[in-house]
Amino acid sequence: MQQVVKPRGIPLLSRHETVLALLIVLEVFLFQNWGRNFLSSGNVSNIFRHSVEIGLLALVMTPVILTGGIDLSVGSMMGLCAVVFGILVKQYDLPPGLAALAAVGLGSLGGMGNAWLITRMHLPPLIVTLGTFSLFRGLAEALTKGSQAYSGFAQGFLNIGNASVLGIPMQLWIFLAVLILMVVLVHRSTWGRSLRAIGYAPEGARYAGIAVARVTGMAYILAGAVAGLAAVILVSRLGEARANIGIGYELLAITAVVLGGTSIFGGSGSITGTLLGYVAVAVLNNGLGRITAHRIFDQPVASVARELSGMLTGLLLLVALAAAVLLKSLATRRARRQSLSSHQP
Repeated sequence: MQQVVKPRGIPLLSRHETVLALLIVLEVFLFQNWGRNFLSSGNVSNIFRHSVEIGLLALVMTPVILTGGIDLSVGSMMGLCAVVFGILVKQYDLPPGLAALAAVGLGSLGGMGNAWLITRMHLPPLIVTLGTFSLFRGLAEALTKGSQAYSGFAQGFLNIGNASVLGIPMQLWIFLAVLILMVVLVHRSTWGRSLRAIGYAPEGARYAGIAVARVTGMAYILAGAVAGLAAVILVSRLGEARANIGIGYELLAITAVVLGGTSIFGGSGSITGTLLGYVAVAVLNNGLGRITAHRIFDQPVASVARELSGMLTGLLLLVALAAAVLLKSLATRRARRQSLSSHQP
């Protein structure tokens, strides 16, 4: 099988990541000049405090996409895990710590269900996770009868989403721990190398002795587990558990991963790129809400920030996908030309 793993370790900034870093610098420059107090310590803290859940989903979406798969269900899984967490704490008086473990376990089970359907039943990941996207959200709404929310959690639990340690939001410390774990798994382990091999050539990976089903399944289980963790963090920040938690988060996570340079076809990508993609999305979402000097649709930008953020996020995703298709097409043509020239006398 053709060698697909590039140099060992993580390059600090590849060419794509350099461009993405410059995009972030441009975002910061524009929002600082167009908005108000964008670079204040309080707002910088809020950028990450209010987006850590998206970052967590993006980190664990990276191995899934590296295999050539996709998981559209992580946002809905967040909603289901949040509701179950609320029920366990408020109706069954379970300590928040144990309820959080149960939420993570439930997320793992959901990921295991996705993994079984994809790796054992050989169903397309897009169709499977589109189905569980609706299933998990429907279960969450059924458990809450569509409107019930759980609140009144202990202050110690609420501190996870609202307090700081050494001036850094508490949930950001959790994010950093997961980030280190993902760097080790994706870039420093046999599992990470296997992910790339599967995404590059699944049949070749199987012939090379890689346990394709097990490696792929672990990626989906990990995604479900971290979705459960993200749900607990979001409940802590919002102070309530409800069924509509996590709506649209899967799109933001996928955008961050693809924008970070991970090929939607699988086989190539890095956690470094995903981290930069997440920061770009987080800065965009926050900065639009602070623009006061400009108008769009005859309204201040800040008043339509949510709608505009959704439009720009979708545009970023489409541009990143189009770029991936173009690069793959160019690489195929280049390889074809090289093959033809090597056979010419």
